[in-house]
Amino acid sequence: MEHPVSRVLALLELLQDRPGLTGADLAARLDVDERTVRRYVARLTELGIPVEADRGRYGGYRLRPGYRLPPLMLTPDEAASVVLGLLAGRSSGLSVGEEATGTALAKIQRVLPQPLRERVAAVEQTLGLTATPATGPGPAAAALFTLAEAARRRRRVRLAYRDREDRPSERDFDPYGLVFHSGRWYTTGLDHRSGEPRTFRLDRITRVEQGEAGFEPPEDYDPVQRVVESLAGAPWRHRVEVELRTTLAEARRRLPPAVGTLTELAEDRVLLRARAQNLDGVAVLLAGLGWPFTVREPAALRAEVRALADRLAAWGAEPS
Repeated sequence: MEHPVSRVLALLELLQDRPGLTGADLAARLDVDERTVRRYVARLTELGIPVEADRGRYGGYRLRPGYRLPPLMLTPDEAASVVLGLLAGRSSGLSVGEEATGTALAKIQRVLPQPLRERVAAVEQTLGLTATPATGPGPAAAALFTLAEAARRRRRVRLAYRDREDRPSERDFDPYGLVFHSGRWYTTGLDHRSGEPRTFRLDRITRVEQGEAGFEPPEDYDPVQRVVESLAGAPWRHRVEVELRTTLAEARRRLPPAVGTLTELAEDRVLLRARAQNLDGVAVLLAGLGWPFTVREPAALRAEVRALADRLAAWGAEPS
């Protein structure tokens, strides 16, 4: 159920956008009765926001003429960060809902001071993004927030899902985590219908409800690794362990979570655990990092590293 505070704020938005709406109109838009609308209006008045009610057949509610909400107190850097984040989220698929980014940008621009509003609009109009915009609708915000809360509280959910063939199903599910990968949102955890770990796309979830039953995820369960593996569609051929001579902070900065897990061994040593289909690609990755490293396993990776070194030496030799 939507929190009453959210509906009070929604009423304020309606009064700014559509002054003169009647109590019946507001009640229909907020999905409440007219008595509740009057209570919300009283709450806004208590907060110092002057709402006037015109009586009569064509009367309605409106903000007092000349009243304006105070401008949003954002510095130019903060405003640019917000706008860039919204635009990048729309391009990558990170945002939720079909029109949420556009309406959020409009609301932010409406309350910014005029000089800052013009600068923000200039950023939006001239910004170019190289990433391919995500295709298809994003997940519903309600589903994402419900799953996130259930994962945080370790509560089982009941979800309705439509698979790639558009076949519906319902199942009990223990969400171990949420993952954003390649422009889409996923949740991964224990599917009680199959009794096995499963990964579900959030945009295919049509309904999700949090229950009271709790769960404990396995200690070694890595949601990011699980999603990457399940999307690969094939079992990994090699288990890789490599000691990197660097700090944990630097390793996390250079290596995305999808590559593998990172564990600090000492102040200047980090253990990388990963799985791979082809070891030659792992050798290239390690060489590109520019850090000293020690291969723990598999032995075949050491051979790939030596082979790569020989090729680089040959290619870099002076012509005879």
